[in-house]
Amino acid sequence: MESNGGVIPNRLEDLLTLPGVGPYTARAVLAFAFEQDAAIVDTNLGRILARRAGRPLGRAEAQAQADAWLPSGQSWAWNQALLDIGALRCRPQAPVCTGCPVRRTCAWARASWPAPDPAAGSAAVSTRQAKFEGSARQARGRLLRAAQQGAVSPEGLSAAAGLEGQADAQARARAVADSLVSDGLLERDGASNWVIAETTAKP
Repeated sequence: MESNGGVIPNRLEDLLTLPGVGPYTARAVLAFAFEQDAAIVDTNLGRILARRAGRPLGRAEAQAQADAWLPSGQSWAWNQALLDIGALRCRPQAPVCTGCPVRRTCAWARASWPAPDPAAGSAAVSTRQAKFEGSARQARGRLLRAAQQGAVSPEGLSAAAGLEGQADAQARARAVADSLVSDGLLERDGASNWVIAETTAKP
């Protein structure tokens, strides 16, 4: 960050030079903080892409397909929708294809789900699926969506992150919020609320 004058870069190649920032994180920052056209590919999206193609995909091909599939000007909502579809519908086991908005173009579903599952051999899909429900990643997504609608107060933080009623909800929600602040996606306003970061990078 010091090399960028304390400003978060808004170009993929610049983000990738930052320590600890890989392709997924860099594209997530572009999509969610800057709302640029950037397609993210994690395990869930890699699974959707492989099944939609009807065959295993390497990482580069999965990213290329995600880039081509992304509708211009809709990056924020598109990526969030696909993350939810991958976690809740296009699951590793027993996918819920009925009513899935991707089914119409899903080669695997149209072929009546032949074995083996094309996602199983895809480089973009982890062999061990991280639990999504109740995870920090799910809470991050919920908190970002809430902040997109308006400032999130300290009192409403755990509810906005979807953690209300859980053990140590406030502490967990604060940790999630702090991680989003560290990533440059959220910031605190004058009233100590969490809001979408106003990050304007130099051209």
